[in-house]
Amino acid sequence: MDALSERNPRVVSAVKLHRAPQRRKTGLFLAEGANSVAAALDTERVSELFYSMRAAEREHELVAGAVARGVRATLVSERAAEQLGETVTPPGLVAVCRSVDVPLPQVLSSSPRMLAVPVEMSDPGNAGTLIRVADAVGADGVVLAGDSVDPHNGKCVRACAGSLFHVPIARERDTDTVLAALKDAGITVLATTARGELDLDDAEDILRGPVAWLFGNEAHGLDPEVAARADHRLRIPIHGRAESLNLAAAAAICLYANARVQHARGEFVKPNE
Repeated sequence: MDALSERNPRVVSAVKLHRAPQRRKTGLFLAEGANSVAAALDTERVSELFYSMRAAEREHELVAGAVARGVRATLVSERAAEQLGETVTPPGLVAVCRSVDVPLPQVLSSSPRMLAVPVEMSDPGNAGTLIRVADAVGADGVVLAGDSVDPHNGKCVRACAGSLFHVPIARERDTDTVLAALKDAGITVLATTARGELDLDDAEDILRGPVAWLFGNEAHGLDPEVAARADHRLRIPIHGRAESLNLAAAAAICLYANARVQHARGEFVKPNE
C-alpha cells in the first residue's frame, strides 16, 4: 500500500482543519493520539483515520478496529503525519471527526444533575482539563458560555484525553441566554468566587439538587455582574498560604465536592421534590 504524501488533496483538506474557520465551515475537526482516536471511534464520530507506518506498528489493534467498524483508514507518509499533527512529536494517528457540540436545550432536556459552565474561558488547555474533570466526576454536561474557546481546538482536544466525546458540550455566546435557560430548567446556579458568602464545605444541602457551576475567565475571574445573578456564591476554603487557585484546580475541587454529595447514598434530590 502506497502512503499518501502531504500533497494529497485529502491530506491537505484535513490539515486545513487546524484552522477554526475551516472547522466551522465543514463541521469537522481533528483528534490526535490513541486516547482521543479511541474515544472518537467508540462514539462513532470518525469520518476518516490517517496513520503513519510507525503508528500502525504501535497501535495496530486501534487501526484494525477502525477498519472493522467501516471507517476509512489511510496510510500516510511521515511527512504528512507531521503536518496532520500539532505536537512536537506527532503520534502519527489522526482522526477526522464530526463536531461534538450540541444545542443548549438538548443538554438541559435530559434533566441534568450537575453542569460545568465556564464563562468567557479563553485557554484551550484549561478548557480541555475542565471537560476531562467533568467527565471524571460524572457531570452531565459542559456549557461554554460567552466568547469562549472552541472545544474542537487541537490543544483542547488533546487536554481532554478523549473526554470530549463522553460529555455533552454546548456553546452559547450569550451568557444571559445561558443563565435564563438554567433557571427556567429549575437548576440552581452557583458562582465560584473568592469572596463568596457561602463556604463550599457548608453547601451540602444545595449540592444535593441539580446545580450548574459558573467558572470565570482565567485572567479576570467571573464578571461580578454574572456572579450576582447566581443563586449562591461559593468560596473554596484555603487553609494554607496560597492566595488563590487557578481555574482548573478550582473547578476540580468544586465538581468533585458536588459529585461526592450527589453520589453519597443516592441522595440526589430532583427539582420540586
